[in-house]
Amino acid sequence: MSTKTTGKKVNKAWLHDHINDPWVKLATREGYRARAAYKLKEIDETLGLIKPGHVVVDLGSTPGAWSQYARRRLSPGGAAAGTLHGTIIALDLLPMEPIEGVTFLQGDFREDEVLARLEEVLAGRKVDVVVSDMAPNLSGIASADAARISHLVELAIDFARQHLKPEGALVAKVFHGAGYAELTQLFKENFRVAKPFKPKASRDKSSETFLVGVGLRGADTH
Repeated sequence: MSTKTTGKKVNKAWLHDHINDPWVKLATREGYRARAAYKLKEIDETLGLIKPGHVVVDLGSTPGAWSQYARRRLSPGGAAAGTLHGTIIALDLLPMEPIEGVTFLQGDFREDEVLARLEEVLAGRKVDVVVSDMAPNLSGIASADAARISHLVELAIDFARQHLKPEGALVAKVFHGAGYAELTQLFKENFRVAKPFKPKASRDKSSETFLVGVGLRGADTH
């Protein structure tokens, strides 16, 4: 059997699972761009992180499902359009289709120019919640992938330390495997409350999980 045929079979299997996935169907029905919205929804409903009036930053936002969810949370009656009580800033290297009321900045948030645009939008305000669904392009080489994943999570923590309110929260995607214990430890070192969360909308076969940190350690809470 050629690799080509195997690849096609794998793609077909993935496509079949994807089309029949109840979360994908629900996302289509409820107007979300991706099933990922339900991962953040479950985390948020369990821990009560995003509230009207909040400033939310969405790192690695494209295609925009997490920003869509945050937008509904900050809207009276959970509407996908209309009045918005709060601020949502989405950042990604890739372009993102506009979402009403969401400020999108395309670029690398490690670059001064992108950070300057962010500071402009924040206008001196600190952030209540940072959410990061960032994931690297995986190579299949476990050690290299673990290093890439860790790097993105470290960037998200660093970003949170710079911009979060002392009592603010960070939600970041991680993967079980090499480096996971170290990342959990990093969350414990940086946040007063640190907990792992595996939402029902994450595929069973996936090693994807999320780490949630609340309350920056060493920050002035007064």
